Amino acid sequence: MNKTKINKVVLAYSGGLDTSIIVKWLQDTYQCEVVTFTADIGQGEEVEPARAKAKASGVNEIYIEDLREEFARDFVFPMFRANAIYEGEYLLGTSIARPLISKRLVEIANQVNADAISHGATGKGNDQVRFELNAYALDANIQVIAPWREWDLSSRESLMDYAEKHGIEIDYQKQDKKSPYSMDANLLHISYEGDILEDPWAEPEEDMWRWTVSPENAPDKAEYVELTYEKGDITAINGQPMSPASVMEDLNKRAGAHGIGRDDIVENRFVGMKSRGCYETPAGTVMLKAHRAMESLTLDREAAHLKDELMPKYANMVYNGFWFAPEREMLQAAIDQTQAVVNGTVRLKFYKGNVIVVGRQSDNSLFSEKIATFEDDEGAYNQKDAAGFIKLNALRLRLKALK
Repeated sequence: MNKTKINKVVLAYSGGLDTSIIVKWLQDTYQCEVVTFTADIGQGEEVEPARAKAKASGVNEIYIEDLREEFARDFVFPMFRANAIYEGEYLLGTSIARPLISKRLVEIANQVNADAISHGATGKGNDQVRFELNAYALDANIQVIAPWREWDLSSRESLMDYAEKHGIEIDYQKQDKKSPYSMDANLLHISYEGDILEDPWAEPEEDMWRWTVSPENAPDKAEYVELTYEKGDITAINGQPMSPASVMEDLNKRAGAHGIGRDDIVENRFVGMKSRGCYETPAGTVMLKAHRAMESLTLDREAAHLKDELMPKYANMVYNGFWFAPEREMLQAAIDQTQAVVNGTVRLKFYKGNVIVVGRQSDNSLFSEKIATFEDDEGAYNQKDAAGFIKLNALRLRLKALK
């Protein structure tokens, strides 16, 4: 990249160690103006302090936005209509946040006539790919500056030395404390990587977890919760209408109090390496279980099975950073078409780390008690028909056996 052509950069800014240093590094390396963008997507911490930190770093244009509802409505909820889960375990909490941040970075860059956007993702991880693929999908000519791929700062210690040398104040630096884990949080999850978690054999420390109690310490009494669905989305909890973000906030608290949502995963990153991470996803764990229960009652068998076949492809797209790609949008359209009948109520029991489905009902139910009953069905189903069905399906098997 020709550094002389970069006059203004929009930086995805948290106010933490990495992005605080990146502000100064961009100013010095590119001799450019830095605009910061901080998104509140439900990370559970105040984002306004980022304003003061940015101002102290010489930033004049500061964007701080509450995107919780947009995040839940336009990104998380559509993903859960697909029942998306990566490699059988990961509920894609970090992955699904990146398209929205990329979208706003590009929009702000166009608004302020910036020459480039920047982020604090390292050259080892998935986030660099997600931020940049999503940005390029929205603006083919956007320039991206990824400091971790350019500078010679290669460790936390070198970052701290840089901060001290340049007078950059870091919160935990003042308290003489280290930040043991690399964490990412939003409405859907909080993730932990690094420190002892780099050893896949090491059990996470109990005091690491922030959103969930341990199942051993969860209440001895179960809690029953009813979720109302309309077109595949939760619209009410226990009969109380709620917005998408409010649904997630409520379920995070309820489920977290029962020790629901912890996961310890070794996953395959898009860039090729394996990575061990721990995740707390209380609301997401509940949402996946409940949505599948609602679909089990209302979706046609073949539509449901086809969705299950397509789901891993959809999950890979989200994980790898292809949210705005035509193939994801094509799948989303097909998935959303199936959700017209996914209406009704699911009744759940939360108990010591478990989400248990105990009931489901819907006006669109395809379940027929008259046909499924073990009692007298009064001719609703002719059991003799099964003989021909079995023989036709067995024909090729019998021919093979004859050989």
